[in-house]
Amino acid sequence: MSAARRRRGRAAERVLPALSVLAFLIAWELYVDIRHIQPIYLPSPLAVCRALLEMVGDGSLIYNLGTTVLRIMTGFVLAAVTGVLTGLLMGVSRLFERIADPWIAALYPLPKISLIPLLIIWLGTGEAYKIVISAVTAFFPIVMSTYAGVRQVDRGLVKAAEDLGANRRQTQISVVLPAALPTVFAGLQLGMGVTIILVVAAEMIGGSDNGGMGSLLVRAGQVLETEKVFAALVVLTVTGAVIIKGQQWLDRRLAPWANPE
Repeated sequence: MSAARRRRGRAAERVLPALSVLAFLIAWELYVDIRHIQPIYLPSPLAVCRALLEMVGDGSLIYNLGTTVLRIMTGFVLAAVTGVLTGLLMGVSRLFERIADPWIAALYPLPKISLIPLLIIWLGTGEAYKIVISAVTAFFPIVMSTYAGVRQVDRGLVKAAEDLGANRRQTQISVVLPAALPTVFAGLQLGMGVTIILVVAAEMIGGSDNGGMGSLLVRAGQVLETEKVFAALVVLTVTGAVIIKGQQWLDRRLAPWANPE
């Protein structure tokens, strides 16, 4: 393939996603106009944009989005630290694996949203409840991915390091952990995705007094401001994409060998 064709191909890859979004928005606008659909059922993209600008102007969007992102990040960091450590210990210690495995196997399939009523009883509807549900949700996929990554490390690499004189601690840090990083990163991305979902759900269920995008969605829906509901959903979609893409970018910088181009 010539260099010119490769450049055209790369340019098309960059432009096509934006064109597909633009085509979707135009089709949406035309559909609403032609069918004369009432905004209460399906607002046009222009109405959603106006609602978005209104919420930015009055500060409600910035406040609620910042509150939700802070809850997501706080819970995720707690889950990442404890989940990676637990997964590593399960992978390198047979005794710890035997102790932790039945608990992980029992609690991992449990729908985490079912814990919300219990957490509300224990913690109320304040910050602790939302951060705990965020951390618990992300913890299990991170543990499972980290554990799987450690167990799948090529034993030949470990044996070679030991033959070269590396002790157990050096082998774990210099061989096992780098080799397991791709799977660990995959677990972190999965944990982030489910954390975003559960935090917004917890905000919606926990009431509208403590802010957050979930509370904003509930308040807008209660007064039938459909355009604000759509605007909040657009913001959540973009925020989630930015967080996940940022996470992928950071993964590539921290472990370039795990993300070959």
